[in-house]
Amino acid sequence: MSLRDDVAAAARRLADEGLVVGTAGNVSARDGDLVAVTASGVVLATCRPEDVTVVALDGSLVEGELRPTSEIDLHLGIHADGASVAVVHTHAPWSTAVACVLDELPVLHYQQLLLGGPVAVAPYATFGSPELAAHVRTALRGRQAALMANHGSVAVGATLDQAVEHAVLLEWLAALHHRAAALGAPRALTGAEQEAVVAAAIARSYGTPQPAEPRPHHPEEDQ
Repeated sequence: MSLRDDVAAAARRLADEGLVVGTAGNVSARDGDLVAVTASGVVLATCRPEDVTVVALDGSLVEGELRPTSEIDLHLGIHADGASVAVVHTHAPWSTAVACVLDELPVLHYQQLLLGGPVAVAPYATFGSPELAAHVRTALRGRQAALMANHGSVAVGATLDQAVEHAVLLEWLAALHHRAAALGAPRALTGAEQEAVVAAAIARSYGTPQPAEPRPHHPEEDQ
């Protein structure tokens, strides 16, 4: 499949996951000096390869018939930073709700460390503006996701699948925070507890399938 096919498939998956409604969201992926990005006004649930535009890193059109998303500066800026291949922007309900209240999403559950730790909320700026792109790029430093004040969220990854997974995880974490806050004051993991989780994850190759260890053989079982 082409990069346009892959971006369209990621857009449809976001809709299937309930993270986007209608045209509210956008997806991009980089391959060398080219970026494939969903076009402006595209319904992500029915996104097709022809609904994805390919541009150069300076934003000039390379392939496609449609104008790229209004958040093109955000996508190109993140790709220019060089750390991520794929970028997902959504208006997912729980993530957006948290972004309307908090300045940072604290680490209540150790799985949030897959995103790099506490998730920053980028200051509000008008959608599609260079100011918003700059705020989000700052919030993403050292992280795999960021919230956008009174707007939504951005997740990045080394692949489109990983970026989508990060967006799904962020939405789960935002919902978790809401439910915990409804019960009382949420209890965040301390820095030491987070460091212990990272050490355990490295030691156990957490999140990666591992071959099973052979079952010990006992001679008496042969009798």
